[in-house]
Amino acid sequence: MPMLARVHQFRIRPGKLEEFIAAIDSMIPLLHQQKGFKALLVLRGETAPGVAPEITAITTWDSLDSLRASEENLYYYRGLAKVLAFSEGFPALQEEQVLVSDFAGTD
Repeated sequence: MPMLARVHQFRIRPGKLEEFIAAIDSMIPLLHQQKGFKALLVLRGETAPGVAPEITAITTWDSLDSLRASEENLYYYRGLAKVLAFSEGFPALQEEQVLVSDFAGTD
């Protein structure tokens, strides 16, 4: 069964990047409690000075069922509400199939 990814793309309000990161960090223990959760990756794209930072948050899941079940859990909406407080508008969201992955284990 293929691994799936949920991809959120955020534009962060000026001066709110650190608070956005703290909100994401606070969600990590909840993600680890979700059945089928595999990994979280949060990326910052380069933007011109004075332009709101663009952030891509990717979570990977062991199956489409696990990904969809996570959306039925209240934690998802609470977490999304936290990060939206520091975002401009609602994030773009898409689901994608992971074709290749290789995450080194952590000690």
